[in-house]
Order: sequence, then C-alpha cells, then structure tokens
Amino acid sequence: MNQLSNDVAEFIVKTQYEDLPAHVIETAKKSLLDAIGVMLAASTLGDGCAPMLKLAVANGGHEESTILGIGAKRPAHMAAFANGALAHAMDFEDTHDKAFVHSNAAAIPAALAVAEASGQISGKELITATALGSELVCRLGLSIKDNLLEAGWYMPPIFGAFGAAAAAGKVLGLSTEQMLDAISLTLCQATCSAELTQNPQSVIRSIRDAFAAQSGVLSAQLAKEGVTGFQQPFEGRLGFFHAYAKGNYDAEAMTANLGAVYEMANVSFKAWPSCRGTHPYIEGALKIMQEQGVQVEDIEAIRTVVSPVNKMLCEPLEAKQRPSSPINAKFSIPYAIGVAIHHGTVSLDHFKSEVLEDSEVLSIAAMVTYEIDHSMSLKDTLRGFTEIHTKDQVFSTVIETPYGDPAHPLGLDDLIAKFKACARHAAIPRSDEQLSHIVDCVLNLDSVKDIHELTALLQAPLMNLEWE
Repeated sequence: MNQLSNDVAEFIVKTQYEDLPAHVIETAKKSLLDAIGVMLAASTLGDGCAPMLKLAVANGGHEESTILGIGAKRPAHMAAFANGALAHAMDFEDTHDKAFVHSNAAAIPAALAVAEASGQISGKELITATALGSELVCRLGLSIKDNLLEAGWYMPPIFGAFGAAAAAGKVLGLSTEQMLDAISLTLCQATCSAELTQNPQSVIRSIRDAFAAQSGVLSAQLAKEGVTGFQQPFEGRLGFFHAYAKGNYDAEAMTANLGAVYEMANVSFKAWPSCRGTHPYIEGALKIMQEQGVQVEDIEAIRTVVSPVNKMLCEPLEAKQRPSSPINAKFSIPYAIGVAIHHGTVSLDHFKSEVLEDSEVLSIAAMVTYEIDHSMSLKDTLRGFTEIHTKDQVFSTVIETPYGDPAHPLGLDDLIAKFKACARHAAIPRSDEQLSHIVDCVLNLDSVKDIHELTALLQAPLMNLEWE
C-alpha cells in the first residue's frame, strides 16, 4: 500500500470533532482524566521523574504550558517532556490490550502542552487531537505481527511518539503534507532499546515517554514551520515498517475502516498500578483467595503459567521475587501476587520504595514459580493461569479478560475515585473540592470554549521542592 502514510495523515487532518462517535468522545475524556490523575501522582511517586522535572524547570524559557503536579509553566516541548516522564512512571495509565500500547502516554502530554501554548483551543479540539493521536498508536501496535522485543526494540514509546506528533499536529492545524512531514521527523527521532528490560536498575522504563512526547511536539512544530520530510514514512522501502519490523506488518490494520472503527475506544483502564501483564495474576489470586476462603498461612506454593511475552515479568525469578525498585516491582508477577494476597488489593502505596522490603509480601512472592506456555500467541498474552497450593487442596483459575477491559470495564465512579486517589499524591496537593472541579471540567470538556479553563485548574503556585 503505497498510499498508507498519506491515507493516515489525511484521516488525521480531515477528521473533526463532529465526525467522532459519542463513545469515542467519552473514551477520550476518560483517558484524559485518567492521565491527569496518574501524572499528578507521579510528581512525587514516579521512579526517575524528579531529575526530568528539575531539568525542565531549570532550563526556563517561555511560560507556555503547565507541568503537572508542581505548578511550573515552560515551553510546550519541555512541558511535554516533563509530563511525558510522568505519564507512564506509575504504569497506571490506560492501555490497549491487543495492541500492547499505552496509546495516550505521549499523545496526551503532547496535545495538552501544545493546546495550552497555542491560544484559544477549545475542549472539542483537544478531544479530537487526543483521540486521533491515540488511534494512530493503537493501529501501529495492531499492525505489528512479531514480538519486536526479540529484535531489540521496545515498541510502546516508539509507537507513542507518532501519536504525540499526530495529536500535536492536529492542534496546530497541520495540512496533510505537513502531517507527513511531522511523521517523518518523528521517525528520525523515535527509538527505545529493549535492553532496558534486561537491567533492573534502569529507570528508563519509567520515564521513557518523556522522549516520545517531546519528539512529537518538536516534529509537529518543525513541520508547521516548513521543515519537509518524506512521502512514505511508514510504508516506504526504507521507512518505519522496514526499519523496525523488517517489512512484516499488516497494512490493513493501519487503514481499514478509518473513521468508522476507532480502536482507541477499546483501551482498558487499570484498576491496579502495575504492568498490565501482571493483572490476570492479581485478579486470579484475589479471586481464589476470596471465593475459596484460602488463608495466607495455609499457602505452600503458587504456580503461574505465562506467555512468552510475559516471561520478562518473571525473569530472573529471584530478582522478580525481591524487586529492587518501584518500577521493577510493577513489572513483577511474583511481587504483584504477593501484594494482592497479603493486602487483599494492590494500590500505589504498595510500590513505594520504603515498603518493598515488606517481609510478609516477600514471603508470598518467594512461593511463586512460573512456566512458559510457548503455544500462546501474541493474542493470548493477557490470558493468565494461577494455581495456589495449600496444605490440603489445589485451587486454580484462568483469567481470559482482565478487569478494566471494555468487556469487563472499570466503572465511571471507580475511575473518578482512582483519579482523586492519584491526585492526592501530587507534589502540590489539592482539596477534594478542587479535584471535583477538575473532574467536572474534563468530563464536560466538549463545552469548554478555551482549554485554559482546564489548565488553570491544573496550575498551582510553584513551591520550593526538594529534588531527590
């Protein structure tokens, strides 16, 4: 399909708010609310975020766009950089389970920063931009046929950079040709090494979307200024799909039913702040404990079966049973199961550095073993088998569709409660009344005439922060 890039760019440019189905608009608003809450929490809890925020603030520049959580305003690309670092640091933002992407982690920081810097951008325009940025990321993820982790690429932030460029470019009103330029310029910047999965001490997994959000904003801004790219950034002979997927991709997934089917409406909203791959095992453990009345002291062993993709959540086993940092704990099936069984739930507080040595949790995590089912395809990645052995019995369960999926959704009331629970961890906290104002503004964003009505609610006096 030698028109793939043009078709995608044209779809992004031509689609207007009035073209969006009602469920797409509602999902975009929920995603924005969810993202803001998670970013606010990460301003104090996010692994590796403090240096990113410190650098963004220290560099100064025009006070255009708000850095969430701390109240500073900086140039749009630096606000996107800072907020992008916050967006995934808690691993609590929404996710598309089949595309294996966090489709809003870079798109929302980029769109929000550019919208605030651009002047009178309406809520409808912001909704449209974030929806289209998210849609592009989802379709990119769905188009990939192989596990590119094995080739050395960590794809979520790579995909995310293109969503950031699309969202920022939509806010800036780029033409189809300029959108192709923005995508091309993003291709010249977007990368992330899968080596981060081999290094438990690295925080790159936490702050990775800083680079994606910033590159997307810069690419859109440069395209707006007339910097030219190339006509086929995705499908070209030496383009994106050649470079990353060796040409093995599903072109139909990129363009089929554009404007009629929106994959971004199929995102899952997380109930627990850890890698989505841990959720079937959290849910499975909780289900067994609650439905079978299992007592912790009776547990002798816990066996799990994981997909080849999710083996990274169990290897090396000893390190996963005793994670060394919050972000590593979030990427550990044994630790997540330990928290779920000991506390009966999994929350942000359970991933703070000071609680990672909880002997009760670690003793349970030490009982978790795993097997890899090599027959499981990419489509089966979130199918989780959990088996708990007690002194007298063996209980098992299989979770096919984890909680939070559109088929098993997190309710709006629970999503609002999640937002408020996250926001209370912000470096500059807000009252429940103030948080309710933010919720009302986001959920009624289509009636907001100027996005500054929202960003004003997200600002606060910059206080003296102790950077770690």
